[in-house]
Amino acid sequence: MLKPYTDKIETIKNEIYEMGEIITHANKVSLSALKENDLSMLKDISLSIKKISIKSNEIDNLIVATLALYSPEARDLREMVSFLKITNELTRASTYSKNFIKTFKKSFTDELDKHTILEFAIPLLKSSNQALQISLDMIKETDDKVIEEMYNKVSVEDSKTSDLYSMVEKNILKLISKKIELSRDYFEVLSSLRKLEKISGRASSIANLLLFAEVGGEIGQS
Repeated sequence: MLKPYTDKIETIKNEIYEMGEIITHANKVSLSALKENDLSMLKDISLSIKKISIKSNEIDNLIVATLALYSPEARDLREMVSFLKITNELTRASTYSKNFIKTFKKSFTDELDKHTILEFAIPLLKSSNQALQISLDMIKETDDKVIEEMYNKVSVEDSKTSDLYSMVEKNILKLISKKIELSRDYFEVLSSLRKLEKISGRASSIANLLLFAEVGGEIGQS
């Protein structure tokens, strides 16, 4: 393949990776806030959905321009189509991350059973962000075998995230039954944690797209 084309691909990969890193960084700060039980740290997180959307559109335009200029062959075309879908997945992940930060900060009041919530919320956030980070790292990997291994790791983290959410949901419902007057706050906390499970789902979709780009097959649904 021509060097100008490979240079464009490298640029696209780097831009997508940087876009994803904005989200994973925000999630890492959120994780520190939960671990230290200091939600004031959430105020310092700068995650602009508008800026993410603008960056996504810029990357998409670069992909379309590259497609028009170089008419890539089958494998390269799969990769470009995957990149177009991945920017959308990352935009959705950023929205979930932003909503988690906003809702959790608002609803996680002193009246709630913080210990029970954090017992599951911390590993849930950690696993969700791990899934997203691994899926991002797949972008820069070229070895088919390693890509498949990373895909499997994302699947494990995604499954773990679903299990953790189910456990925290069960425990929060028990807490609500004991203090019905706090049900609104508990439900809002649960809603915010659901966003973390959704981030993991977007990571799984990204991993699936990158696996498709590298080895072919069908694009799975998530």
